[in-house]
Amino acid sequence: MSSAFGFLNVPMAVWIDERGRIVRPAEPAWTSTRTDVFGGKPLAIEGEAYVAALRDWVINGEASAFVLSDEAFARRVSPRSPDAMEADASFKLAIWFHQAGNADLADKHFARAQALNPADWNYHRQQWSFAPDANRKWLDKFQTLDKPYYPTLQLRS
Repeated sequence: MSSAFGFLNVPMAVWIDERGRIVRPAEPAWTSTRTDVFGGKPLAIEGEAYVAALRDWVINGEASAFVLSDEAFARRVSPRSPDAMEADASFKLAIWFHQAGNADLADKHFARAQALNPADWNYHRQQWSFAPDANRKWLDKFQTLDKPYYPTLQLRS
């Protein structure tokens, strides 16, 4: 799912209409709005506006103001870079090596994926799920961010 739809974190969602057309690309998909604080650093979560937009789409379908035109969609989604594609391949190798019991090669490929596409939190989170100090690793990375953990929602085109 992450590779197919460009999910870089959780929770994320895409909107797919009844014809199979993606009308909104991957974006944070929360249900409430709040600001949490981790290690003294705020993490803003925008959910209420997202849920309102989703409900509008359910009611109004393709006439919803939140359905993106093909042009607006194209402005938000760019082709994957060679580094992003190699990162995804490295990540899949890391998973394969982990499942095969080769932790050293798994770690090597996790590191490569993370270096090539550091914005993809899935690569980090998956590796951390195998470590006893996963929460510490997440907090350490979160503390180093110089931009918001979740991108600001852009509900209108």
